[in-house]
Amino acid sequence: MSIVYFTKEITAQSLIRIYQALGITLQGKIAVKISTGEPGGHNYLKPELIKGLVNLLNGTIVECNTAYEGKRHTNEDSWQTFKDHGFTAIAPCDLMDEEGEIVLPVDRGFHLKENIVGSHLAKYDSMLMLSHFKGHAMGGMGGALKNMSIGVASARGKALIHCVGDPDFSKIWTADHDGFLESMADADQSVVHYLGSKNLAYINVANRLSVDCDCDSHPAEPEMADIGIFASLDPVSIDQACYDAVIHSKDPGKKALIERMDSRHAIHTVDSAEKLGLGERGYAIVSLD
Repeated sequence: MSIVYFTKEITAQSLIRIYQALGITLQGKIAVKISTGEPGGHNYLKPELIKGLVNLLNGTIVECNTAYEGKRHTNEDSWQTFKDHGFTAIAPCDLMDEEGEIVLPVDRGFHLKENIVGSHLAKYDSMLMLSHFKGHAMGGMGGALKNMSIGVASARGKALIHCVGDPDFSKIWTADHDGFLESMADADQSVVHYLGSKNLAYINVANRLSVDCDCDSHPAEPEMADIGIFASLDPVSIDQACYDAVIHSKDPGKKALIERMDSRHAIHTVDSAEKLGLGERGYAIVSLD
C-alpha cells in the first residue's frame, strides 16, 4: 500500500512542505513537468504558487507542443505561452520537443509499441510531475498519469496515444475510447522505465476543479471548492486518491466533476497503469494538517 501525503492548505509554502514530506532527493538535472495552460484559460497552476518549489529544486519547467491546432501547437506559440503565463519570469523553461523527438519503447503494453517524446527529455536525470488535478473532456480527469503520458509526449506522440497506436492521425478524436485511456498508461510505463521510478515524484494540486482541462481556452468555472494538495511516489495511488477525494467530498458542487470523470471512464487509466505495474490503487493518506 502506497503513502499519499495530503494538506488542505494550497500555498507556496505548503507545496514545499508536502514535497519534503516525500523524503526523496531528486538527483541531477531536474525537470518540473507542468501544463502551461492554453491561452484564454485561467486554471493552470500559477507561477507564484510553484516558484518556491521549482527554485528549491533548481528545476527547469518543461512542456511540449500540443497535437491540436491551438495556441501551443507551434514552437513560437508555446514559448509565447511560457512568457505570457509568467513561467519564464520564475525559472528556466524548456520546450522539450522544440528540436525533435526520441522514441521510448513500451514493454508489453496494451496497445503502444513505442512512445514518442520530446528529445530534450534526454537532458534530465529526474522529474517532478507537478499536476493540476481537474476534469478533462476526453480523459475524464487530468492528474499525474495524464501529465506523464500526454504531457511528456511530443505533438506527434500525443496524436499516437490518442489514436491508440494507429499512425493514421486522422483518427485522433475518434479512436476507441478505452483504448485511448489504456494507451496513456502505456506511455506512462515508457517514461517510468526511461527515467527510473526512483527518479520520479508526483504532486497533484486539486484546486480550480473545473470539469475541463487546462488545455481548454474557455474552461467551465468550477462548481466545487478546492480540496488541497496530494503528493506521492506512486502515480497510480495519487490519482486514485484524488478521484476518491472528489467522490467522497461533501461538497454538493461535486456532481458535475463526478459526471465528467465517470462518463469518460476516467478511472480506467488508473486501473490500466496498475496492471502495467506502475503502482497500486490501494493507498494510505497521511495528513500534514
